[in-house]
Amino acid sequence: MSDYVLRTSTPEDFDAFSRVILDAFATPGAPDATDTIRTVVEFPRYLVVEHDGRVVASTGALTRDLAIPGGVLPAAHVTAVSVAATHTRKGLLRRMMTEQLTGVPEAIAVLWASEGRIYQRFGYGLASQNVTLRIDRREVALRTAQEDGTLRAAVPSEVVKELSGVYDRVLPGRPGWSSRNETWWAHLTSDPESRRDGYTAARAVLYQNPDGGVDGYARFKVRNTWDDNGPKHEVNVTEVVAATPVAYSALWRFLFRIDLSRTVVLGLSNVDEPLFHLVDEPRRLGGKLGDGLWLRIVDLPRALTSRKYAAPVDVVLEVTDALLPSNAGTWRLRVGAGGALVNCARVDSAPDLTLDVADLGAAYLGGTKLGMLALNGRVVEHRPGAVAATSTAFGWHVTPSSIEIF
Repeated sequence: MSDYVLRTSTPEDFDAFSRVILDAFATPGAPDATDTIRTVVEFPRYLVVEHDGRVVASTGALTRDLAIPGGVLPAAHVTAVSVAATHTRKGLLRRMMTEQLTGVPEAIAVLWASEGRIYQRFGYGLASQNVTLRIDRREVALRTAQEDGTLRAAVPSEVVKELSGVYDRVLPGRPGWSSRNETWWAHLTSDPESRRDGYTAARAVLYQNPDGGVDGYARFKVRNTWDDNGPKHEVNVTEVVAATPVAYSALWRFLFRIDLSRTVVLGLSNVDEPLFHLVDEPRRLGGKLGDGLWLRIVDLPRALTSRKYAAPVDVVLEVTDALLPSNAGTWRLRVGAGGALVNCARVDSAPDLTLDVADLGAAYLGGTKLGMLALNGRVVEHRPGAVAATSTAFGWHVTPSSIEIF
């Protein structure tokens, strides 16, 4: 291992670690000099491993906030994790992940996993799930009446002010969503022809309420497809963000009525997406379940005191953490009436529950129930009733999801 040097990246490393990432994910082509991903890479927060003068592995973290139950919290958004195929099975990934997690200033870290088995080894728990919708739009209809208000077509990059205004209104109430500054909006709305993959240019539609305010938007693109029977276009929806139920309904009504289309696809929706309860035939939404965000608690007391809780609880947690010993031990979490946090501190007491830090991470956003984890033995109850009370407290009234892969 002395031949491998772990160091902080520099801008000069961009093409090198991009090549490693592209190769690892079997992505054709060379790093694109015009790709706006360069604008959001934070080189001081990226690590690379060098061997014989060449970059052979990388991992990065992005500085963004994450919506959590009851608020918004800075979270290390981990990305760009790759090891060259010729240098695997040498401990490089563990070395990078350990260095990263011991150095991040945030209380939690989140990532999208190429394979969940990789990151569970480092204390990440499955904190949210997502559903891909592939909708036969001729077989579903909305059960709501036609909405007041108007729709306005736009180019996403030209209406960032309106998009961000709606998004920022919605963000605090949607656990799992990530903050977006101006640089991120510019990156997310960039639309080079090289990345369209047979679709039209990116499009947006804004919903304006009767007073003229923008209460929602949808971003989408369309693939032109025909067969012997005529048109069968596909509408690929990037995201639907609505600050009111009326805006949400109006935007979906529009997406279901785009001329010549037969299929509407939404890649990242919630397992409890309101659309399931809005249409007359939910099975025709074609939902397919997949994993969403994986969450790692880095600073246990700071993480647990930063979120709100659904119910009062007083519980002693025995937590194991093989990677970050500062999290391991016995902690007393006390939450008062109304969900207000009272305290989270180390104690020398018999535990009510025993669990790993990955299980706390899975439950942190309120989607994964500690009660369900207890059914497979991952959470062990020592005091009768402790699982039910703690699982209820960690729950939340909105199911977490993420609408953006970073």
